[in-house]
This record gives sequence, structure tokens and C-alpha cells, in this order.
Amino acid sequence: MVGVLPTGPLNAITDVEGVRVGHSTRIEGDDIRTGVTAIIPGPGNLYTHPVPAWLYVGNGYGKLVGATQIQEFGELETPVLLTCTLCVWSAANALKEWVYEQPGMGEHTVNPVVGETNDGAVNNMWADVIGHDEVYEALNTASSGPVAEGSVGAGVGTQAFAWKGGIGTSSRLLPQSLGGYTVGVLVQTNFGGVLTMNGAPVGRELGQYSYRAQLEKKGVDDRQEDGSIMMVVATDAPLTARALDRVAKRAMMGLARTGSFASNGSGDYVIAFSTNPDVRRPREGMEPFVAPSLTNEAMSPLFAATVEATEEAIYNAIFKATTVESSRGKREAIPLDDLMRVLKKHGVLNWDREMSPGN
Repeated sequence: MVGVLPTGPLNAITDVEGVRVGHSTRIEGDDIRTGVTAIIPGPGNLYTHPVPAWLYVGNGYGKLVGATQIQEFGELETPVLLTCTLCVWSAANALKEWVYEQPGMGEHTVNPVVGETNDGAVNNMWADVIGHDEVYEALNTASSGPVAEGSVGAGVGTQAFAWKGGIGTSSRLLPQSLGGYTVGVLVQTNFGGVLTMNGAPVGRELGQYSYRAQLEKKGVDDRQEDGSIMMVVATDAPLTARALDRVAKRAMMGLARTGSFASNGSGDYVIAFSTNPDVRRPREGMEPFVAPSLTNEAMSPLFAATVEATEEAIYNAIFKATTVESSRGKREAIPLDDLMRVLKKHGVLNWDREMSPGN
């Protein structure tokens, strides 16, 4: 367990009502190891009734289709897709086609949102194999149930701290005394640094960390610090785009807890949105739209939930990942026995059983 707040029943972004997640995994031949993950932020027509949203850029070395309109309107009008770096444009085109097939759509321009991380170490992303079939599979199979994690969908070929990473998710439930809201996070990891889990120096003790070659004056720099991460934060709290900007920034704090320092070659992006039906305003109309909005004072519990859920989502991506190999290279899963030894040594396991309300 990470932190002090309880998880939702699924410990996934789908604990936030209305959110659905689907994957399409593509493993073919000796060098195709990739996929696409779809996050559908709510029911109904997202174009006619978009959800409030915001995008925060921790470090902007990446390709994120649809970014500027999110920040201009403070709204999300399509599902969010995650995929490989050179697949974003074909995925965006397929997403556009899928949106036009939804009930209530006419001949409008639409702003597909597609993020990415680079899986080129094991995947031939220049082959551009993510298109109509893969995107439609991810979207049409998206569900509100458990979310597959690790080497699946957009996480097939990605890493975390030079071990195999991928897709991870987690959630936090706030008690009624703190608002009673849910926060869910889904990540696509592909970044480096010095892995820390619940404060335990895992990367240092297992001998895998950024700048090891220079610090030990041996070997060749393998650029373990570089890479990217996409973080998607959902909540059912009634929030404006401005408030979601504040929430999105806190996801970076959860990322930092894991040992990342957002390197120069990293694309670190956070998309945050609210699923609360009372804040989904119609796209058209001349009358003022009145919606509930939390006070600034009420935001702090959501910040805490976002930090904890982001941190744990990253850990879950690492724990659930399996080794992936191709003719291009290999991403090895973290050795779980060694990892557990380090965690036990530093006493960071079973916090949920050891924490006492009276202490």
C-alpha cells in the first residue's frame, strides 16, 4: 500500500464512475511489440457535452496530438488514446473516424487526443502498425471493470527505470469527511531515474539507476534517465478546468516520489478530467451555464489522493510487467525476489496492516 488513503474496489481509474478503459496489443513477427490503450472519460456524446479537463506539461519532449485545444477550451471532447511515438497520427485519424460514428455527431471538426511514449527499444515503431483495427478494438472493448496492467496495450514495449514497465493504474477514495470523491490514475511509463518504492532505495540497491556508468567510472552511458510518461487523472469531484490544472500538477509529485527527475529527453504529460455530470456543459448555447465547483480549501484532499494514486500506478506498472524481447532488444521485468528483499529490508511492506489510527 502507498500512502494513507484507501483504494477503490478495483484500485483502478475505472473506480471513477463513467470511466472505461480498453487495450489492443500487437505482437507480431520478430520486431512488432506495441499497442494502444483507450480511456473513455464518460458516457454519451463527448463532442456535444465535453468533460472539463486540463493538460499539464512537466517536460515537453514528446508528441501529444490535440494538446492546445484542451488548454484553450479546458475541455476534452474525445476519448484519450495512448500508443507508440510514431503511431500517434495514424491513431488520431482512427479515433477521429470512431468519433464520427457515435450517435449525435454531424459534420464538425473534432479534436482527437493521443499521447505516446517511445517503445523503439523492442518495437519497430517506424512500421506504424497502429491503425483503424487496433484503435477500434481498444475503444469498442473498453469497460468499467478491472484494467489489465503491465505489458499490455500501449505498455507492451515500454520501460520504467530501465526495467520493464508499461500500463499501471490505481485509485483513492476520500471519506465523506473529506468530500467522498474518487480519484483514479492510469499511466503509460517509459522513463528513468533512481527507482524508489515507499522510500526504499530500490534502484540504488539493485544497481540500476541513472548515471551509474559515470558515477562508477565504468561501462557505457545507457541513458537510463531518458524516456517519457503519460499520466491520466480522473475524478468525480465537480471541478472546473482551472481546478483540474491544479490537480494535474500534483501527479508530477507522485511521479517524483518514485525517483523520476523529468530528464531533458523525457515527455512528462498529465491529462486530468472530471466525470461529474453536473459540470459537463453543452457545447452550444447562449445562456449562462451554472455548475457546482469545489472551494480552494476542499482541493487539498484531492491533491493528496492524486499524488498517492499516481505513485502507486507507476509501481503497479512495474510489478505487473513481464519481460518483452524482440530482434531489436529486450526489456526485462524487475526481479521480484530481489525487489521484495529490498522492500522487506527497509520495512515498507504491509503499511495497511501496520498503520494504527491511534498512533
